[in-house]
Amino acid sequence: MQFQPVVFAVVVAVLVVSLTALARRLPIPTPILQMLAGFAVGMIPGVTVPALDPNLVFFVFLPPILWSAAMFTSLREFKRNLDKIGTLAIGLVIVTAAIVAVVARHLFPDIPWAVAVALGAIVSPPDAVAATAIVSRLPVPRRVITVLEGESLVNDASALVLYRTAVAAAVTGMFSWGESIVRFFIDAGIGSLIGLLVAWLIVRALRLTKDPLAEALLTLAGPYVAWSAAESLHVSAVLACVAGGVYLQQSLSTAVGASSRLQSRVVWELVVFLVNALIFLLLGAQFGSLMGQVPHAEVRTVFIDGGIITAVAIVVRIIWVPFVTVLPRLSAEARRRTPKPNWKSLTLVSWTSMRGVVSLATALALPLTIASGEPFPHRTEIILITMCVIVLTLLVQGLSLSSIVRALHFVPEEAHHAEERLARREATRRGAEALEDLSHEPWVDQRDVEALRTELGERLRTNDQEGGSFAGRRRLRIAMIGAERRMLIRLRDEDAISDEVLRSLEQELDLESVRAGGGDVV
Repeated sequence: MQFQPVVFAVVVAVLVVSLTALARRLPIPTPILQMLAGFAVGMIPGVTVPALDPNLVFFVFLPPILWSAAMFTSLREFKRNLDKIGTLAIGLVIVTAAIVAVVARHLFPDIPWAVAVALGAIVSPPDAVAATAIVSRLPVPRRVITVLEGESLVNDASALVLYRTAVAAAVTGMFSWGESIVRFFIDAGIGSLIGLLVAWLIVRALRLTKDPLAEALLTLAGPYVAWSAAESLHVSAVLACVAGGVYLQQSLSTAVGASSRLQSRVVWELVVFLVNALIFLLLGAQFGSLMGQVPHAEVRTVFIDGGIITAVAIVVRIIWVPFVTVLPRLSAEARRRTPKPNWKSLTLVSWTSMRGVVSLATALALPLTIASGEPFPHRTEIILITMCVIVLTLLVQGLSLSSIVRALHFVPEEAHHAEERLARREATRRGAEALEDLSHEPWVDQRDVEALRTELGERLRTNDQEGGSFAGRRRLRIAMIGAERRMLIRLRDEDAISDEVLRSLEQELDLESVRAGGGDVV
């Protein structure tokens, strides 16, 4: 029996809805349920799951995930933790790939070094989808989430450069470390510039249109345009999406109106939800399908090798994170300059390293043959081992994260609430100033002014109050909201509040603006 595309799509849709509802009632992260469901579908006798094309994964799934993750990452917190993110996204990727390559040489004595390094590059980067989908649901300090999200945004670029270099060496027999290092910086720099250019053009286009649907579609097109442009120049498409998403997020508050921002948020949440669900369902289905093709005598060997590689990847991270944190503090002067690391945060960062779609896509993208026409060495084993690493890290680490977070008893963060109180106070003050400035305009009804003064004091709606002109009051309220939002942007730009606080309060103002009839006002 083979699923027709329409039937398979219906089955996937039913699974997505059902598993999402089920996950709300069970202490199991939704991605794990989705992966297990896909695995069950792939293992049904006689069922043929559609093959997962690596190009489809790279182009359809990855760009919106990276772009949206960058859009919802605080640039301020990212810059503050750039050193930690760099040691994980570049240093740890290289170290993990090297150690996995050594272990692979022991597991498969005939495997070429270049192929072993390719395997290491495939399994080295933790996945942005898995990290965000699981960790963001837990009561984890914002700084830890920022480090994990930042690592997942950048490590794909370093892993893909290493992967392509190793695969090229395996196919052609030529390899140069110097060329690889230079290539990484060139790819990263040009890719980032492409992403910034695409996002800049989108912002210019957003300022010219007043249609919320068209504006939402423009933001959705951004990641695909950036990815395609970077791929055509053979530079880092990953960093193109990351840079573009960050730039767009910083500019969206002044580029479009409230209704457009609200609609864009809903559209992006829906797209990311569907993409995440499809990825984990297809991931589980592919694993189940591949395992069904392996002879029973070899299944045990595949699981053992996959378990060994998984353990190596996990242990390397557990050692690396505290090592690179403690090493810079060996001198007394360094200890005075840098705060003492929080062992709870180190523990969580060390343990959170689920693999996902990038590892799967790069494994499936391995060429079938090398330059001599012979089959690519150990291609099937690499794909199956990669699937084992993905499944085991999702199950072992994903299922244990909730218990670990509860056991660590993180202290609730107060900085976020303090920033939010500051933002509310300053935005309300600026709104009051705008009201006073506008109260002397000839078109203003003073009863409207008094009503809005009362609203400022109590932050309550005044729609049911009598007196004044509704149109005039609405015009006043829209102007006040605009002044409050501009103050929030100014506080964000001055690093007084985070992007997260801006988004939270801006959404409240946007909702008020839409209710007041000013949804198209920037």
